Amino acid sequence: MIWFWIATALPVGLLGIAAFIGGGFAVCALAYMTAFVHVMDRLVHGAVAKSTAQGEFPSGTFLSVTLGLAHLGLIICAVVAISGASGLGWIERLLCFLSFGLFFGQVSNANAHELIHMSARAPRRLGTLVYISLMFGHHTSAHTKVHHVWVATPNDPNSPRPNESFYRFWPRAWIGSFREGLRAETALRARKSTPPPNWTHPYVAYVAGALGFAMLFALWLGWQGVLAYVLVTGYAQMQLLVSDYVQHYGLARAQRADGKYDPVGPAHSWNAPEFYSSALMLNAPRHSDHHVNPTHSYPSLRLEDSTMPILPRSLPWMGTLALWPRMWRRVMNPRVKSLQTSRD
Repeated sequence: MIWFWIATALPVGLLGIAAFIGGGFAVCALAYMTAFVHVMDRLVHGAVAKSTAQGEFPSGTFLSVTLGLAHLGLIICAVVAISGASGLGWIERLLCFLSFGLFFGQVSNANAHELIHMSARAPRRLGTLVYISLMFGHHTSAHTKVHHVWVATPNDPNSPRPNESFYRFWPRAWIGSFREGLRAETALRARKSTPPPNWTHPYVAYVAGALGFAMLFALWLGWQGVLAYVLVTGYAQMQLLVSDYVQHYGLARAQRADGKYDPVGPAHSWNAPEFYSSALMLNAPRHSDHHVNPTHSYPSLRLEDSTMPILPRSLPWMGTLALWPRMWRRVMNPRVKSLQTSRD
């Protein structure tokens, strides 16, 4: 667990200081989220953490809750810094935008994802609040009730289509996940013997919560605060979506004669074994094991099945490559074809 703490706690401290002092701390925060993580991935190899037989890890939950609470403070720091309210110059504000956005997209997102999968109500609500603060609350419903059910099929808006570029994928995934998550939640409520009040619908909290955050920053920091908030959360959302794009590109579950799809297996997600970026993202790059065992906590996720597709580089690196569709296809399409051929 120590590496999870080190990898995630360092940027929390750097970002908190950078938001109000800027200067070298702003440079260090961005360097940490980019160059340092990449260098550590290249230098250090090995398992991030050893798993227990049941996948239980109490200290893992404590770190997740700590990061969730820290995120709520950092989102305020980010908007204050990027809006200029803390007195930073334009270059420092740009550095903060990039570094906070990377942290929210790679760490806060991965951590909220972990929280919404927990059995206890309080951590799940904290994870939902983190997503709401990123103006992406609907992901709580869409991920658990749509993505995990229909991943690697045409019914999942967050699974990319064959040869689809990220730029075509992300608006379809954003809108589709919002719509399908709403449909799933509404259908679930309709099956209850006593229909609950409309105001208890999760989407009321998702939308009202996002508007509440925006209104808070508007009243406090004016239009600059709202603009900073929308920009940094939008940047974080794009990283969440590019992660889905990378981790499921070209992988599909076979459809049977009866119309049903094969069960989700290790072969239906791309994985990355790099040490430090996995620690930073709470083992989110070990994606196959998560889909096969969604209730397992992040320290227990493994990369041991030979059928798990492996990305050529770390998840953050491949997310960057996905922004250049021609190069992305040149790297990934041969690997997808090779996997398809081996299964045939």
